[in-house]
Amino acid sequence: MISQPEKRISKKALKVWRLSGALGTLFISVPAIAMIALSIIFSWPLWIPIVVLILVVANTWFSVFLLPSLWWKRWRYEVREQEIEIQKGLFVIKRTLVPMVRVQHVDTSQGPILRKYKLATVSVSTAATIHEIPALEEEEAEALRVQISRLARVADEDV
Repeated sequence: MISQPEKRISKKALKVWRLSGALGTLFISVPAIAMIALSIIFSWPLWIPIVVLILVVANTWFSVFLLPSLWWKRWRYEVREQEIEIQKGLFVIKRTLVPMVRVQHVDTSQGPILRKYKLATVSVSTAATIHEIPALEEEEAEALRVQISRLARVADEDV
């Protein structure tokens, strides 16, 4: 098997993904707290609030601690003269090669959480799909966008 891509996304991605996981957990926690309150008000069996609480705690642990660490360990990318290689996945590792001749345009984007940590996502568009490299330092993302754009132009001229 070919060696895996060498470049990693920013370590700050962990903070971003943990914050996103915590915010997502809030949407689950509010109905869970309401369910626990209802079980107390209506004297439902004790196992209902316990199960709900266990599920909320487990979801929080997975979303905030476990998944971001696993995602960061697996996420890698490499930009070569002829292709872009992206590796991602949790239990199933997916490796994608995007030929430079297929690249139509390259974008960078930031949401409010990425902006807070001075990170950006690079999106590489082909006719079929959009491939993303998340959570790169702003300067690195901009340099990568320019590099991919330049390589795609050169690849297009060679065809």
